[in-house]
Amino acid sequence: MELQTQTSPIFALDSVTQADERCVGLVLIAASHGGVYSGYLAAKAKVRAAVFNDAGVGLDQAGIGGLAYLEALGVPAAAVYHSSCRIGDARDMVDRGLVSHANAPARQLGCVPGIKLRDAAARLVAALSPPDTAPPATAENRFLLRDNAAGPNVWGLDSASLVQPEDAGHIVVTGSHGGLMGGDATLALKADALAAVFNDAGLGIDNAGVGRLRALNQRGIAAVTVSHMSARIGDARSAWQTGRLSYANQAAATAGAQREMTVAEFCERVLAQHQKG
Repeated sequence: MELQTQTSPIFALDSVTQADERCVGLVLIAASHGGVYSGYLAAKAKVRAAVFNDAGVGLDQAGIGGLAYLEALGVPAAAVYHSSCRIGDARDMVDRGLVSHANAPARQLGCVPGIKLRDAAARLVAALSPPDTAPPATAENRFLLRDNAAGPNVWGLDSASLVQPEDAGHIVVTGSHGGLMGGDATLALKADALAAVFNDAGLGIDNAGVGRLRALNQRGIAAVTVSHMSARIGDARSAWQTGRLSYANQAAATAGAQREMTVAEFCERVLAQHQKG
């Protein structure tokens, strides 16, 4: 989805992982969480400015970590309240989004908490051209959490965008929010995993932060979210180490998922059910 102001273009995407050469020099509205890696992807795409969803801010303020990252590069960045628009849905973000946080370069342009996203984006158009230098690398990782020689493995992925076809039949613990990109159920997960873990992103308006769970239940995938206050969004290791379950679909509940359960215990129950056939 593209928007146009009188002076300069504004580009909107359901996920910052979709950012590419189309975004160079533009104000990017990305319906992703505003974590550090989101900031890195925006900087890598050489955007003029960026706006994200604050994902409820969450543990260690991970949901807006990208704002400080971009501030260090001189790039204006802001986030909208997760309670004002659906995470993962750029159109809804443009229609209903209200700014909750802004870094110093954004505030200098008049992008301040409380204003409508449309107004904020128009003000961000006045930002200087993006820096020519490449941003400092911020690694997003994929790693093995549990190697089960006799059965499915448990993989940690800081982003659900890292899911591969080979993950079918395995458990994926992601750092991504549990919302649907653009409300499209077909995009809930790129492989038919045995089970999947997401961050609830503070739940948010219309319960958007757990939208994937219903879609994945229809595919027979046990899916849960961890509370955004128990684990850093965008960080699969944090979900594994400190995450506590907040919501579960029916397939996950049948496997034994319970609120406040650790991710490791949830995975053990899924594996036990799988072994029973």
